[in-house]
Amino acid sequence: MADHSHTIQSLDWHSITQGVCQRVNQILNQADRSGRLKTDGSWVTDTDIAIQRQLQDWLAEIHPGIGFLGEEMTPQAQQGTLKSDRPAWVLDPLDGTSNFRAGLPAYATALALMENGRVVFGLVHDPCRRETFTAVRGEGAWLNGERLTIDPADVPELSRAIAAVDFKRLPRPMAINLATEPPYASQRSIGSVALEWCWVAAGRFAVYVHGKQNLWDYAAGQLILTEAGGHHTTLPGQAPAALDLQPRSAVCAMSRELLDAWEQALQA
Repeated sequence: MADHSHTIQSLDWHSITQGVCQRVNQILNQADRSGRLKTDGSWVTDTDIAIQRQLQDWLAEIHPGIGFLGEEMTPQAQQGTLKSDRPAWVLDPLDGTSNFRAGLPAYATALALMENGRVVFGLVHDPCRRETFTAVRGEGAWLNGERLTIDPADVPELSRAIAAVDFKRLPRPMAINLATEPPYASQRSIGSVALEWCWVAAGRFAVYVHGKQNLWDYAAGQLILTEAGGHHTTLPGQAPAALDLQPRSAVCAMSRELLDAWEQALQA
């Protein structure tokens, strides 16, 4: 396997973050909400395509040795990127496209960098709130450049928690149980996986569960939550999250203890 560590070490995360946010904001200022349904039933708009195309071209220009995997690529092209031993960017140009089409202010651009089977950098840009979450493996997480760290004093008990729950993609018995006998204080679902991961890191949600998300949905947010001090796993009996094209569930919490309580509640 080739050693690409020098390439990664030479990256300027601040400049990359600024470049991504600037380009996304420029495209969204002239946003085209027209779109079509994909074969999996999700929406893609001309804006999704424009963001992916521009970021792919720009990233290839500034760092030609790094591969690229975008949500709007074909599965064959995505798999080709994963089979390479090069580092690779993973992009969701608009996570929350249905919200974007409907004019709901809950969508984001998510970018991660994979190297040797690990995510080493994550960025989630929320243009509606002008918030940009970033993380570098082993160095921490940030929100708009300010250190983002979960304070143990801010972690509630599960019974007092605001939970992010995507009922649609959960096993039916689990969804019914959570809806009829909720172990949390209140529940939300904002329709953007990347933002939901980040909002646990920011303490806006204390716990989170989602039954099916793709690599480009969770790669950046997962690192941001981990570097902020949060914890995550997958639903009982399911494979752990991995950097491949197999959809995964997500179970997240602000602390290890809260995650344990959340897992127990999900299995009830």
